[in-house]
Amino acid sequence: MREWTREKRLRTRSENGTLALGELITELLLPPKLVVLRGPLGAGKTTLVRGIAQALGADTADVSSPTFTLVQEYQGRKTKLYHIDLYRLENEQELEGIGLWEMADQDNVLVLVEWGDRFESVMERADAEILIGPGEVDNERLLLVHWRE
Repeated sequence: MREWTREKRLRTRSENGTLALGELITELLLPPKLVVLRGPLGAGKTTLVRGIAQALGADTADVSSPTFTLVQEYQGRKTKLYHIDLYRLENEQELEGIGLWEMADQDNVLVLVEWGDRFESVMERADAEILIGPGEVDNERLLLVHWRE
């Protein structure tokens, strides 16, 4: 896997704080980007995606986890956002079947992929990753953003 060239550490203690970090992340990770979201169930990945969608000017009323639909698409003012959940996929053939590489190759797109670390091909093509984990106190989340310029 290629090395990350940049890193940013972030901390949040509330849902609103996580939503607000979405704007900062859209400033760090300019499209087009394929971004792997990593963290345990309930870590706040979908909340972060909602914040990113809001920062891009997309309608956030329908932002939800794509666990059963696999792919959610949101149109921002200038940028299209894809939120993808690979948890239910088992192999590279299924991965190609959802059109991930076609989405990632578009201009002005952010592709946010949950459970992408299960596939070596996704990690090889990823431009960034965001690790979300528990903090030191209740409701605190630590985010570690890695990316390549």
